[in-house]
Amino acid sequence: MHMDAELFVAVGFALFLAVLFWVRAPHLLVGAIDNRVDRIKGELAEAQKLRAEAEALLASFEHRRAEAEAEAAAIVASAKAEAELIAAEARKRLDEYVARGEKQIKDKIAIAEAQAVAEVRSAAAESAVKVAEHLLKSGAVGAHDFVADGIKQVQALAH
Repeated sequence: MHMDAELFVAVGFALFLAVLFWVRAPHLLVGAIDNRVDRIKGELAEAQKLRAEAEALLASFEHRRAEAEAEAAAIVASAKAEAELIAAEARKRLDEYVARGEKQIKDKIAIAEAQAVAEVRSAAAESAVKVAEHLLKSGAVGAHDFVADGIKQVQALAH
């Protein structure tokens, strides 16, 4: 019988497979693959756990952001209300100040009017005294009927 190269290859391959089975290579290969699968499953579980933590952290940050926005809105509303109160109080004080100023001006005008009236009366009284004094000094020589002249003037004005 003549041995072909193919027969040698087949026998060599069979011996190779026998050695692999004898050293339990398939079992080692399956064990290595199982170990790798277990490690990948562990990494996936860790990744899922990390993802859940990240989502919880994100939700926490979103909640904090919403709280901060609500607090900022409350602060802005409070500041606006306080500014409106301050503005209203300032308007009230300004109105009171203007009213006091107007009252002081009116009082000063009333006092000035009263002084002017008093001065006019005083001047009229002084003039009347001087005229009477002059008439009394000049005597009754040039006596004139002032009452009759006054009545005639009033009648002339009435017509």
